[in-house]
Amino acid sequence: MSPLLLATLCVSALYGWVAWRLRRAPGAVSVRALLPLALLAHGALIYHSVLGQGDIRLGFGNSLSTILWLTALAYWLSSQGAPLARLQSWVSGLAAASVLLMVVFTDSHAIPNSQALALRAHLVVSFLAYGLLAVAALHAVLMTMLEKQLHRGALTQDGAPPLLTLEAMLFRTIGVGFVLLTLAVFSGVFFSEELFGTAVQFSHKTVLAILSWLVFGGLLLGRRFRGWRGRTALYWTITGFTLLLLAYLGTQFVLEVLLGR
Repeated sequence: MSPLLLATLCVSALYGWVAWRLRRAPGAVSVRALLPLALLAHGALIYHSVLGQGDIRLGFGNSLSTILWLTALAYWLSSQGAPLARLQSWVSGLAAASVLLMVVFTDSHAIPNSQALALRAHLVVSFLAYGLLAVAALHAVLMTMLEKQLHRGALTQDGAPPLLTLEAMLFRTIGVGFVLLTLAVFSGVFFSEELFGTAVQFSHKTVLAILSWLVFGGLLLGRRFRGWRGRTALYWTITGFTLLLLAYLGTQFVLEVLLGR
């Protein structure tokens, strides 16, 4: 077994243990100590996979793992002082699966002009937008589940924050994520030739990304002028992230995994 494979399996196992302990004993000192270690080790694996050969190499496996690493990192940072262990356990479990996917889906390709600072900035902003909006989507899923529990008369929320607190966190996350998504979408559309060496092409990937941007923008406008909240906000959030997921990871999955290109 290669050292890299062994390290990957260890990181996945560590995430899995953290996820299990967060479900069983959210306040355990060992969990608070080992989750940052898992995040650090996961980040090192991503750095080796994406930047280890000098250029930027992306594929379905390491792209998905990068997004879930950013999601787990954002949730760990936001959980300081907030009882978010329930959702953090889900995020840690997903991160564990994404580390294993780096072993399964090993194909990657070098990004043209990857030494250009503008392109690197575009990719960083894009991944940050993905990570934050993934956090928002997970918030929306948790809020939907809690709302259904409350309507059934199950008043306990298993240590989760009140719905109003989660809603405020949701819109703060969407606001920052929308700003980053705006920078990512419009830098990609208007500076395509400088970033990628080709003129912009309105493929389904571009169209889906713009639709996602419109959905999140519409949600923030609806919140500002119509007071949207509750299920309306949750459905718009999940729809917007689904479109964003299909725009990039969906395209990569079809091209690399299904079609082998």
